[in-house]
Amino acid sequence: METGPGGATASGGSTDTETWAGSWVAERLGVALAGDGLDALVGLALRRNPRRAHLLVSTVLGKHVPQLPEVVHDAGRDLGTRVARVLAGEPTPVVLGYAETATGLGHCVAEALPGAAYLHSTRRPVAGVERFGAFEEEHSHATSHLILPRDRELLSGSGPLVLVDDELSTGRTVSNTIRELHAVAPRTHYVIAALIDVRGPADRAEFEVFAAELGVRVDVVALAAGTVDLPEDVLARGTALVAAHEAGGPADEPPGTVRTLDLDWPADLPDGGRHGFTQADQDALERILPAFGAALAGQVVGRRILVLGFEELMYTPLRLARVLAEHVPAGVEVRYSTTTRSPVLAVDDPGYAIRTRLRFPAHDDPADGPGERYAYNVAAGADPERRFDEVLIVVDSVADTPELRAPGGLLDALSRVTDHVGLLVVPSFTPEVRRS
Repeated sequence: METGPGGATASGGSTDTETWAGSWVAERLGVALAGDGLDALVGLALRRNPRRAHLLVSTVLGKHVPQLPEVVHDAGRDLGTRVARVLAGEPTPVVLGYAETATGLGHCVAEALPGAAYLHSTRRPVAGVERFGAFEEEHSHATSHLILPRDRELLSGSGPLVLVDDELSTGRTVSNTIRELHAVAPRTHYVIAALIDVRGPADRAEFEVFAAELGVRVDVVALAAGTVDLPEDVLARGTALVAAHEAGGPADEPPGTVRTLDLDWPADLPDGGRHGFTQADQDALERILPAFGAALAGQVVGRRILVLGFEELMYTPLRLARVLAEHVPAGVEVRYSTTTRSPVLAVDDPGYAIRTRLRFPAHDDPADGPGERYAYNVAAGADPERRFDEVLIVVDSVADTPELRAPGGLLDALSRVTDHVGLLVVPSFTPEVRRS
């Protein structure tokens, strides 16, 4: 397995850069991380989950922690470069990222592999698009993943397949995926890429047995590796801690302004990898990004700006955040994160990774029914220096619904923790339905 330093990291907006954002949980729950560079890439938080009480919160993923977009983008490309070394001399791979947290990370990995096609799993069924496969995710509160390529040939080849997740904790989700896909389109080489690999010895042994039984080569690449040591009563202690510290969201403030921003997104350019993203798509995106950056720089307000993606829609907001950062005047800071399905306890302490939490209803008519969604570390909490002057929320057109704009919805919630909210809607890419 290839590992190494994870590169540049930052505090995610905190003014306290000396406190590790996992110390609060480590001290109270008895969780310990071991591994060179691991604590530079993750903090710790707690969640209500009967399978796993703790959450490793990445500082370079751009999901829960607002981060400089170049840090997120470069971390993903660094991981892709390490994958490229493992694949030297082999045919061009296909890259598959996991929803929801690794959809952007997987795309960054694919970006570093010239010619590679990219696809991510999804929890959103799309009418008329045939399912290639489905699998279950370990440790997750929302498990079913669908694979919906616009062209089944994307996954039907025999070359290497790279599977990308933010964290490799047991390897069972990856095993489920490989087993499902191998039954449909067998191949001889799989590469697993993750920001961190924290499998224990038993999990590693089990994974080796799985690969041997399937008769395939499986390589693992990560930015950092180590272990997470947990007390035997971690679930009970975690549940008690969550119950003791669970509280409401930020104090209610008057709403700020909400406006819609303009961006002429090409109708034929996919908004992400839900149905596949080819090298031709990537080339088209790269050509138009500079114009997008200039257009957005003329519309945003303030000196501290957050570009907020939407659940699985991670890569497009990330690239927009980075190109925006390249076009704003000196002294303007741009950060990037995304909303999520995952419920996590918020504790406004520098030693805890999730300082604040916004709650709002789902706004994309999810297949599994209505439910709460979350945006973490967007509200300033007790530290006014963490406040964003503007939050630019990027959604696809499927998620641009009355629920998004309703009282108590995401736009309303954001407007109460920042002075300006900008809404940017990109067209949801839906492949043409092929009829026989």
